[in-house]
Amino acid sequence: MEEDRETGVVKQQQQNPLMHYSPDLLGHVKLLVEDVFHLPSPHITPREMQTLQLLIDERARQQHLDGVVITHGTDTLEETAYFLELTLQTDIPVVLTGAMRSSNELGSDGLYNFLSAVKVASSEEAKNKGVLVVLNDEIHCATNVTKTHTSNVATFQSPQYGPIGIVTKRSVVFHQALLRRERYRISQAAKRVLLLKAHAGMDDMLLGAAEQLPLDGLVIEALGQGNLPPATVPALQRLLQRGVPIVIVSRCFNGIAQDVYSYEGGGKQLKELGVIFTNGLSGQKARLKLLVALEAAADVSEVARMFS
Repeated sequence: MEEDRETGVVKQQQQNPLMHYSPDLLGHVKLLVEDVFHLPSPHITPREMQTLQLLIDERARQQHLDGVVITHGTDTLEETAYFLELTLQTDIPVVLTGAMRSSNELGSDGLYNFLSAVKVASSEEAKNKGVLVVLNDEIHCATNVTKTHTSNVATFQSPQYGPIGIVTKRSVVFHQALLRRERYRISQAAKRVLLLKAHAGMDDMLLGAAEQLPLDGLVIEALGQGNLPPATVPALQRLLQRGVPIVIVSRCFNGIAQDVYSYEGGGKQLKELGVIFTNGLSGQKARLKLLVALEAAADVSEVARMFS
C-alpha cells in the first residue's frame, strides 16, 4: 500500500515495494519469489487461503525449501495464518508478516518486518512450531494471535498467552510452544459458515433470517462464558434440528466459553441442546475451524469432537 501525499488516501501500488530492495539485505538467504495475489487483505477469502496451502505443500514437496514467508495485509492476516495452521501438511517454518504503515510513510515497518520474518523462517528453532506470525520483533503462533489495534505497529498480540518468541538483532529466540496442534486434509473450502455476535436484548431476528439461508454451520460470539439472551433459543433449536452445527465462543478476548449457567439461554442449557463449545478461539477463527471441520468430518458428532 502507498499513501497519497496530497489526499492522505492509502491505495494499492502496482508492484510489491519489497522488490525495490537489494537481496543483499537478506545475508545468506536465497529467496525464491512468487507473486500469488495482488489483493488488499479484506479481499482474501478461504479460496485464496486454500490456494496458498496447496501451493506451499506442492513447493515443499518439489523443491528443497527451508521456510516460507507470506506478506499479507493485516486485516485478515490472522485468519489466513490460522487456516494454514489447520490445513498445511508440511513441517517447514511458515511465517506471515505485514505492515501497519504504508511503504512510503515515515517509519514504514514493512521492510523491517519482512526481514524479521525471513530470519524466523530460516531459523532451525522455528521448525515444528506451526504457522507463525512475525511483526514488531515478536513471534506469535497462528492459533492465538489477533489484531488488537486499528493502527498501532504493536497491534498483533496473543491475549492470555503472549508471544512465543522474539527477534533480536543477532538471533531468533523461542521461549514457549503450543502443546497440541491440529492438522486436517481437505479438498476444498466451500462450506457456508455464518458468524454472529451476541448483544443485550438480542432476539431471533438474525437467527430467523439465517434459517432461510443455505447454511452449513453457524458460529456465535456469545456473552460471558457462553450465554445467550433467551429469545434466541427457539431459533437455535430449529437450526440444530435441521442438522446445522452451532459453535459457541465468547465475545470476551480472554477466558474460554463453558457450559456453566443453567438459566434460559445459559451455557448449560445450550450445551444440552447440542450447541458445541470451543476452547479459547476467537469468533473469526472458530468460523474457519468449523469451515475446515465440515469438509474433513463425516458427521456433526465428529465435528463436535474436533472442537473438544
